Amino acid sequence: MSRPAFDPATYDAQLAEKKARLVELLAPFAAPEPQVFDSPREHYRLRAEFRLWREDGQRHYAMFAPGDKHTPILLDDFPIASLRVNELMPRLCAAWQASEVLSFKLFQVEFLTTLAGDALITLAYHRPLDDAWQAEAEKLASALNVSLVGRSRGQRLVIGRDYVAEELDVAGRSFHYRQPEGAFTQPNGRVCEKMLGWAYDALGERQDDLLELYCGNGNFTLPLATRVRKVLATEISKASVNAALANLADNGVDNVELVRLSAEELTQALNEVRPFRRLAGIDLKSYDFGSVFVDPPRAGMDPDTCELTRRFERILYISCNPETLAANIAQLHDTHKVTRCALFDQFPYTHHMEAGVLLERR
Repeated sequence: MSRPAFDPATYDAQLAEKKARLVELLAPFAAPEPQVFDSPREHYRLRAEFRLWREDGQRHYAMFAPGDKHTPILLDDFPIASLRVNELMPRLCAAWQASEVLSFKLFQVEFLTTLAGDALITLAYHRPLDDAWQAEAEKLASALNVSLVGRSRGQRLVIGRDYVAEELDVAGRSFHYRQPEGAFTQPNGRVCEKMLGWAYDALGERQDDLLELYCGNGNFTLPLATRVRKVLATEISKASVNAALANLADNGVDNVELVRLSAEELTQALNEVRPFRRLAGIDLKSYDFGSVFVDPPRAGMDPDTCELTRRFERILYISCNPETLAANIAQLHDTHKVTRCALFDQFPYTHHMEAGVLLERR
């Protein structure tokens, strides 16, 4: 099978189609014209995952079209991935071809890189990893100047660090992030910076407090915390919570309390439906919330969480699914109006897009 179409000459037309789709989705709510934040045309993706496919006695990087797990697209490079990924791909391939210990039952490779130049490679195996693998992997990590994670059933061996270090600039300040292996991070670093800058500007300078739902590793938390008195942030993933706590400490951000609760659980806590031990020591009544920031999964906010956000003067909403964004806005439209919106092209050459809206009380 041929490799997927990648044609930077079509980029502007595809972006215009996405803008038209977002405008159409938000038209029922009298939304203003969206700001459009474009992507680099190539080498924009900081993460890449490949299956390995045996052909002619060798393992090759492979990807598959959606719904087809039997017809591999064999790759030597990957133009949408970062320059660091493309530099590492042939060197890693040469290493496993030269080492039976590294290649034996290796079936998947993941690259995680950053704008700051850091890199981590995850090697996944259908066999237990032993001392011989550890010795070879340590030599490889040193030669490539990367961290390595080896995974097999019930095993996770880390050589170096189990995260990459990122640096993102927002409104003239650099924020430093630990991005853990296996946890969610924004794949398009340059567009992520634009998202952070837009959210920082849309929130504005506030004298009250911010509630943040779905905070992840603190990607938005760090810059937004500099705009308000204090922040209560929630996240359910333990790996993301640990990364967020480290990122807050690394950046000297001390006005954030982070609790490991789902959005649904926090809604119950604020409604005093039930107490949570994880909120012990946090005085919810001490907060003067004026704004809520949400960056939910593709399904959007559930109806109860959507009702919770209605209490706030300002709802700042980042969405990876404009259809569920529109459904949530429809639920809020009688009390809140869209005063700003934006399109962020995180995923060029696909139909996916991220959107941002600011909803303010009528």
